[in-house]
Amino acid sequence: MSAVTASKQPVDGTGEMRSELKQVLENLYAKYNHRRLVKPDPLQFLYRYSKRADVEVVALLASGLAYGRVRQIEKSLSRLFEYMGKSPSDFVLNFDSHKRSQLRDFKHRFTAGDDISDLLELLRNVYDRCGSIEKFFARGYSVDDVNIIGALSRFCDSLCAMYTDRHNCSLGSGLRYLLASPVRGSACKRLNLFLRWMVRDDDVDPGLWKSVDKAKLLIPVDVHMGRLCKILGLYDRKTVNLAAAVEITESFVEIEPADPVKYDFALSRIGIVENCDGSYRPECGDCELLGYCSRRGHGRTILPKAENSNG
Repeated sequence: MSAVTASKQPVDGTGEMRSELKQVLENLYAKYNHRRLVKPDPLQFLYRYSKRADVEVVALLASGLAYGRVRQIEKSLSRLFEYMGKSPSDFVLNFDSHKRSQLRDFKHRFTAGDDISDLLELLRNVYDRCGSIEKFFARGYSVDDVNIIGALSRFCDSLCAMYTDRHNCSLGSGLRYLLASPVRGSACKRLNLFLRWMVRDDDVDPGLWKSVDKAKLLIPVDVHMGRLCKILGLYDRKTVNLAAAVEITESFVEIEPADPVKYDFALSRIGIVENCDGSYRPECGDCELLGYCSRRGHGRTILPKAENSNG
């Protein structure tokens, strides 16, 4: 059986422990899952727009650049959306060589302006053909799939094929990074983050898409989320890759089958807001996860090695 579909053993042992963990996660959700706590998360940029197409475009770009230092991500996204004006979707629909030149000096770490332009050119074609990113994504989505991996792979493959057909050449490394397909073993943190925003609907996630079942979503796992999930005993791998993301998600399925990604935002606040790095500090006394850290030696857990952790 494939590593990305195989079932796993129950979370950390007994049903009693799972029940205990669910209560801890519910407490974290009640504490952190509020729109007022979103900043500095890149999700904040979606709230600036009311038009559906604008939110879709901004979500894909904001999640795509969600790697590196938080403040640098904010700075880069502010600059990018300033270039794109009041309606990012209009910018996409009217994308041309002039707009490409406007973005030429844009840079976010190793994503260049031309990489963003290549993606916007693809999105223009997506809107021309399907009218929305959701409808384009839904062409590769099946309710029979165990999880979202197949649909996400087909989404990336379709965009890559669209680029290849149009330019008669393979993708550059920059665009390939923005379209990190699960086929290459990436945990696809940024694209899974995009899907969480689009599919889930609560005080934090906009949940515009109604054609995708949130039960099929995958946890957006980077090295920080990997660290917390290891402390919680949700997986036991040395690297943060696709197999790890699936194993972690399957653990959450045992806790919240209809919405396994429910606790992602709340858990991520512990790293971003509370500056948790897995090491014990005096402030840890007020943390809901202290008991789990204590069982594993106050942060002396073997932390996961990043493998495509921002993919």
